[in-house]
Amino acid sequence: MNHEHHQHSNQHDHHGKGGHDHADHYKHDQKKSGGHAHHDHHKMMVQDFKFRFWWVLGLTIPIMVLSPMIQHFLDVDWRFTGDTWILAILSTGVFFFGGKPFLTGLVDELKKKQPGMMTLIGLAISIAYFYSTAVVFGFKGDLLYWELSTLVGIMLLGHWIEMRSVMSASSALEELAALLPGEAHKVNDDGSTEDIPVEDLIQGDNVLIKPGEKIPADGIVVKGETSVNEAMLTGESKPVSKTKGDEVIGGSVNEKGSITIKISKTGDDSFLSQVMKLVKEAQESKSRTQDLANRAAFWLTILAITAGLITFAAWVLFTGQSLDFAMNRTVAVMVITCPHALGLAIPLVVSRSTSIAATNGFLIRDRTAFEEARNLDAVIFDKTGTLTKGTFTVTDILNFGETYSDQEILKYAASLEKNSEHPLAKGILEKAAETWEPDAFDSIPGKGIQGKVNGKSVKVVSPGYVREQEMGYPNEEVEEISSQGKTVVFVIIENELAGAIALGDEIRESSKKAIDALHKMGIECIMLTGDNRQTAEYVARELGIDQVFAEVLPNEKADKVKEVQDQGKKVAMTGDGVNDAPALAQANVGIAIGAGSDVAVETGDIVLVKNNPQDVTSLIHLSKSTYRKMVQNLWWASGYNIGAIPLAAGALYVWGIILSPALGAILMSLSTVIVAVNARFLKMEEQ
Repeated sequence: MNHEHHQHSNQHDHHGKGGHDHADHYKHDQKKSGGHAHHDHHKMMVQDFKFRFWWVLGLTIPIMVLSPMIQHFLDVDWRFTGDTWILAILSTGVFFFGGKPFLTGLVDELKKKQPGMMTLIGLAISIAYFYSTAVVFGFKGDLLYWELSTLVGIMLLGHWIEMRSVMSASSALEELAALLPGEAHKVNDDGSTEDIPVEDLIQGDNVLIKPGEKIPADGIVVKGETSVNEAMLTGESKPVSKTKGDEVIGGSVNEKGSITIKISKTGDDSFLSQVMKLVKEAQESKSRTQDLANRAAFWLTILAITAGLITFAAWVLFTGQSLDFAMNRTVAVMVITCPHALGLAIPLVVSRSTSIAATNGFLIRDRTAFEEARNLDAVIFDKTGTLTKGTFTVTDILNFGETYSDQEILKYAASLEKNSEHPLAKGILEKAAETWEPDAFDSIPGKGIQGKVNGKSVKVVSPGYVREQEMGYPNEEVEEISSQGKTVVFVIIENELAGAIALGDEIRESSKKAIDALHKMGIECIMLTGDNRQTAEYVARELGIDQVFAEVLPNEKADKVKEVQDQGKKVAMTGDGVNDAPALAQANVGIAIGAGSDVAVETGDIVLVKNNPQDVTSLIHLSKSTYRKMVQNLWWASGYNIGAIPLAAGALYVWGIILSPALGAILMSLSTVIVAVNARFLKMEEQ
């Protein structure tokens, strides 16, 4: 039972602090207590509400059948000797077992002097229970046990629906740690190698990394040369060449040759650990928005208590009415204020909007952030993999003579590139319709590759090689393509400069539409990338981006987001790489591209499953529609109460109009139906 109390105390603490925001509560606490442990704890809480709900539902059926008021309404008479005592016993179970979360919450909220939803529910069920029990013992009035049981049941159902719909398993830090391999090939002093756990590596150790393996820790190349894919860590789409003396980052992937590195940083000092630290700090410092329902409950609680006290005092002190009449009026006021509809107003809309979002290609992981999306002033996009496809594609073929056609130049280059593992080679091969088998193949260190294809000598080389050989080519045309951030390789056939092939990171078709749609909504669009400024500026011009942050180091990305936030703007960050994770966490709304790294997906508040930037505009529209629907439901739930309170208090008594506790309870049920139906009308098209 102590554990059970601990569970609900946590839940109620959260309600008292300002909201039903279980997702943000979970995400915040996870950093303190560990992902799996808190996930299990949260899951237990969901199961607990579910268990209590089914028990209360089972007890509510006989309570309804035995209630004189329900029998009168159905025009039946099932009364028998001792039926009120059975009602009292069953209702006692409902009150103490089913109502325990709310009673505990009431105590916690009052201790903190922050009355909210739990206080309102706790007061309502307590008044209904003790008033009805007094009636059983002879007090003149109506039994409201059925009102007690239905209120507890609906509140448990509301919490169960809400918690289940927003529960998420945020494991960003685990995903980051998973980037590192489990073992490393340590090179001993005698030249032999042994596999040891990565955590056993110390500064100064020499480690062998084979092609295709992940680099186990930060270090410096002491032997060999290769190209390393750092896209997941730095955002740079091109593999980076590494030779003796160059630094490599733990978690990046060795693409080509075998290298030996000397470990320079391990543990907390490593680059990856620093990124993990940034993610943790940014997530923990994220501000919370107060839950709408809790604010409504706070004022409704104040109103209910005040109205109840005034009603009781007015009837007893100023009208000379009997004590039981005054008590009935007071109970009617408190029953009218029972938040049947208020308890479901938000959860039903949340559940509906979460379902609509998933159907349309994005998953809501943090409800608070999703609701915040309606107020965005700026959206920051990562370039590589978000606005662009993140892969090299042939964009241009330049022909410098008449000997070979464009397709022949591409075919010769692709045939030679068949033996290369370089990403540029993959881009050329994908473009070529067909290839020959090369007769010979060799690399030109640092410059390119050469060999025999279809009986001819062929070279695919860098601009540097062409300049060294003093081969002439149309500089202006090549420089214009290079200014667009594209990579140009030259094709030499039989010692003749036949042409050049340009490759670039292709811009997504949907990116331009997304930027245009955001501009129409009055939202500023910003690009944030680790890529070079020339490439970034070109993509920005093509898309109509308002502002560009280029050549930004991974540890600076979150700072850039904060810089925009410091201008008083609410900011969304959209990205897919590990280097984007701190920025995703820092932003008011973190939007992860689904095909990106697991850590970006786990750090994001919203995940775009279809990798479509246009979904950013869709989620903003849905956020606005959801908020409007929530406000409508809260007006139905709270406004209904406010309007009925004077009637329950007996304001129209002089004209013979009086609202009994029983009639008040029935009318309150109607507002619940209205709220449920209204939530179902939420649609994606609402804008």
